[in-house]
Amino acid sequence: MRIKKTLAGAALATLALTALSACGSDSDSGDTKSEGGPATADIRVWLNGADTPQEARDWLKTTFEDQNPGSTLTIEEQQWDGLVEKLTTALSSESETPDVVEIGNTQAPTFTSAGAFSDLSGQLADLGGDDLLQGFVDGATVDGTAYAVPYYAGSKYVFYRTDLMDQAGLSVPTTMSEFVDTAVALKQANPEPANFSGFWLPGQDWRNGVAFVWDAGGDLATDDGGEWTGALESPESIAGLETAQRLFTEASGAPKDGNEADPQTPFCAGEVGMMSAPGWVMGLLNDPKTGCPDLAEKIGVFALPGTDGQPAPVLLGGSDIAISAKSPNQDLAQKAIALMLSDDYQTILAQNGLTPAKNSLTSLLGDDAFAQATIAAASNAKLTPAAPGWATVEGSRVLEDLFSAIAQGGDVAELAAKADEQMNPQLNG
Repeated sequence: MRIKKTLAGAALATLALTALSACGSDSDSGDTKSEGGPATADIRVWLNGADTPQEARDWLKTTFEDQNPGSTLTIEEQQWDGLVEKLTTALSSESETPDVVEIGNTQAPTFTSAGAFSDLSGQLADLGGDDLLQGFVDGATVDGTAYAVPYYAGSKYVFYRTDLMDQAGLSVPTTMSEFVDTAVALKQANPEPANFSGFWLPGQDWRNGVAFVWDAGGDLATDDGGEWTGALESPESIAGLETAQRLFTEASGAPKDGNEADPQTPFCAGEVGMMSAPGWVMGLLNDPKTGCPDLAEKIGVFALPGTDGQPAPVLLGGSDIAISAKSPNQDLAQKAIALMLSDDYQTILAQNGLTPAKNSLTSLLGDDAFAQATIAAASNAKLTPAAPGWATVEGSRVLEDLFSAIAQGGDVAELAAKADEQMNPQLNG
């Protein structure tokens, strides 16, 4: 699913965003999009990956078309890999642009600052106002103007096979060192299949790998008076990367050059003892078509433990939704956004393990072990650096390349220094 990109590709994306910003600067010129657009149209909604459950997709399409006779709503599923480049191209063309787009919360700042999205400030109060996840709103706001709104959030926690843990005589770890030892012991206790993972950690999976960097006191990048620089070669970051390397080499049987897509597949195939994934993965595991509902009674969860015994810092993932500034259907797109933030729609997301966009709906996650793990993991969750060029960093795949090389046994210090060198010219936009 994921393909290798070059720094040149990321640079081209940055240049395209600059052109997009210039093209989008005439939004007050009285053209079709600024007037709200036609009364009926086909509204194209880009959703990414399989995170949005089919129930929510069906509800959105049916409800929108019922409320807007003569209009249709088409959901087009995109892949996360290569999304920045694809959006950069699509959002710059009025004839090709989708109307509503989902974008990762860490990617949003690049597009909001480039003028790619429409101003949603006037609609913000009706969409939830102070009830919306504030960190996501802040990340999509430029000079007081909101260009995107939260869609859902989700912290990662550890799913594990209770039966395999019991058979190996192991218990749920309470510290980071115990967690690493447990992961190694689980793999040793299960020599078959050969690719069994005590802790499933594909080589490119920096989104889980960064938790070990943060737990050791390191970081991906730091801000010094508005100037961002890579921080992976700090002693603390290197210590965290070395922890990740031990997990790669001693606990994981996942491909060293693989990615974290579709974690339910190896889990349901009996190849995983523990894995770190967002809460909505439980919906995939329980799905009769994509998962293994027969294992439901053998799945436990816990928040990844940190060095101090408290939950380790994990990546707070999630998505925003926005309206393309080039969409000729602004009014209808706003109606679609309103439905996606409605209590009915957000309830469907929550019931499928996605943290809803509204604080008032978090109780819908429930009070079982899975909800408790979600809350515990979120208590110390972190975002990626708020650097202007962070989306460019992600688009260049420097972190995937770093962690994959570490998984294959490379020198951690040398690889970290190389990654910082690559990130430094990208971080500041």
